[in-house]
Amino acid sequence: LAIGGGGRRRGQAAGELGALRRRAVDYYRQNEVPSRLEHLLNATFYLQPPDLYGHLANCFAELAKPPTICRMIGRQVLDGIGQPTLQVEIFCTVHNCEKSVSSSTITSHLEVLDQPAPEVMLTMERERNEAIITALRWVNEPLNEMLLGLQPTDQYEVDKLLGKYFKERAREDKENKELEKAEDNKSSPVLTSSPLPVLPLAKKKGNKPGKKEPSPEKPIPPAELLNQCLVEAWAIGAVSLAVAKASAALKNSPLYFYIASLKHNQELPKELVMPLLMVTLLNCGKSSAGKLNLMKEVICIPHPGLTAKQGLTMLLEIQKQIMKFCNPYSSAKFHFQQETTGKMSHLGCLTLGICINLGLELGTNLNLAINCAAHELMDYGKGKYEVTVGTFKNPDEMVDMYVDLVNKFPSIIALIDPLRKEDNEQRSNINTPKSSGLVLKYTNAATVCDLVDVTKLIESEYKYGFDRSGMK
Repeated sequence: LAIGGGGRRRGQAAGELGALRRRAVDYYRQNEVPSRLEHLLNATFYLQPPDLYGHLANCFAELAKPPTICRMIGRQVLDGIGQPTLQVEIFCTVHNCEKSVSSSTITSHLEVLDQPAPEVMLTMERERNEAIITALRWVNEPLNEMLLGLQPTDQYEVDKLLGKYFKERAREDKENKELEKAEDNKSSPVLTSSPLPVLPLAKKKGNKPGKKEPSPEKPIPPAELLNQCLVEAWAIGAVSLAVAKASAALKNSPLYFYIASLKHNQELPKELVMPLLMVTLLNCGKSSAGKLNLMKEVICIPHPGLTAKQGLTMLLEIQKQIMKFCNPYSSAKFHFQQETTGKMSHLGCLTLGICINLGLELGTNLNLAINCAAHELMDYGKGKYEVTVGTFKNPDEMVDMYVDLVNKFPSIIALIDPLRKEDNEQRSNINTPKSSGLVLKYTNAATVCDLVDVTKLIESEYKYGFDRSGMK
């Protein structure tokens, strides 16, 4: 009886082992392992690579499943000027292992003003903090679940889902605001307006003979209301950029190559046109120690004929010369403080002197652009721009000042924000532009595919001569 029982157990174990072997054979055949392994070993034998297992690992890696997004993490970090901003980190499943592939940060449309009023500063800080909290919730909860399992290389599908989610949130926000407005109208009492008494007009005193009456200044137009948008929408742009960087990293390709492949349908052109470098050399504005408020940034632009490497090398040399002026132990520091605390032309003379020391010529080797940030300088009480501490100018006087500055320094080829956009009449009188173009800023709910589509639209406009008046 004992022998018979042992035989049954051995027979049962042999049957289970045979079934397990058949399951293993079926599993490997379904995944084509025997045929692929035989072909790989035969090919490797003829190649005989120095690193046998490295070669086999590379071959198996090509047969592996493509990486997929497994989770995202949103964090609050500080940007280049010390303001809180959003960072998104992408984790992908690569060869059955979770791996951190990329991270990206994006700036918000919320502007940082120089020396704002205390109540304005508190309001801006509160809006920024609320936007970051909501954006973090978007990234760590709904967007994380929505992109789970997607391939980072499928940029169009990712951006399509992100755009759909943003439209739903924007529609909900619009409905909530309309509902709040309707409730406020119901709760607020309706006031009946009584007719105002008509006051007699005061008699004007006659001017003395021979005395000319001063012409009254035009009233300053009020500032236009900013376009309302979801401030937490920068989560959309941050996620889209992080996915693009993840795809570029997995392909061992620079980011701009990957974005170019999206534009050219995965086929890169023989030559890529790189944008001109624009580097800030000097920062002034209200936050600086000097009296000059108008020139917030002095920006250097290398000549278009230079390569990106040549332009960067030249800009670094100019930056070194400026650092010598800023050195507290340098004999030139006093001269530097004099140049940056006087008139606007002093900064141009300073830049000109640095270029002469390096054997460069303004207007030939490089040009200048001035970020005036004029909308930050408007004193609405006086209706004028405070260009320097205690010096105010109306829009017409600003035009004369810019014309004089450009005539003195022809190397200034661009004025950024010279006047408020409400001063359209004076803005058109500054100069006759030699060229025009569009500047795209990647922020808020813009995705990488949005930028690619807009670029295609702009190129088709220049190619076929479409009218740009309706574009935004």
